[in-house]
Amino acid sequence: MKDIIREGDPRLREVSAEVNMPPSIEDINLANSLLEYVINSQDPEISHEYSLRSGIGLAAPQIGILKRAIGVHVTDLHGNLFSYALLNPKIISHSVEQVYLSAGEGCLSVDRDVQGYVPRYARITVTGFDTKLGEVKIRLKGLPAICFQHEIDHLNGIMFYDRINKNNPFSAPEGAAPLERN
Repeated sequence: MKDIIREGDPRLREVSAEVNMPPSIEDINLANSLLEYVINSQDPEISHEYSLRSGIGLAAPQIGILKRAIGVHVTDLHGNLFSYALLNPKIISHSVEQVYLSAGEGCLSVDRDVQGYVPRYARITVTGFDTKLGEVKIRLKGLPAICFQHEIDHLNGIMFYDRINKNNPFSAPEGAAPLERN
């Protein structure tokens, strides 16, 4: 947790640079370390021992490195695991339909509870460079889609609460359906 920068740090508002392809060992290690953190944060013993807050995703800007790299480790409602260390992730298509987490979103860089609905696309297709698989194209829906959108927002200097309706944080976005987090 000591390496995760907190809201107010200007690096969280900057747009991250593309990673050169093929990636360097340093960039591969960066993406893998992001994934390793979220995996470890979900392990009760490790998270307790190292005082880690549990998370399902982490982006390089959150550790002060302005490169387009994310780590995501999340299951969908059917128990399918989506575990990726990605470089240069990009949303190449998305649904018109939107969803939001009924309990709201949180962030490892935000130490306060921020109330409100965050509208997200219900389905997305992401491309990127997986450190083990090479170039990938991933179709996502539900919580995994929300998580990837949250992390890719970090690469563009966008915080989740930027997407909350400031005048009425609990107004459901028009046409959006609530999603319960599993």
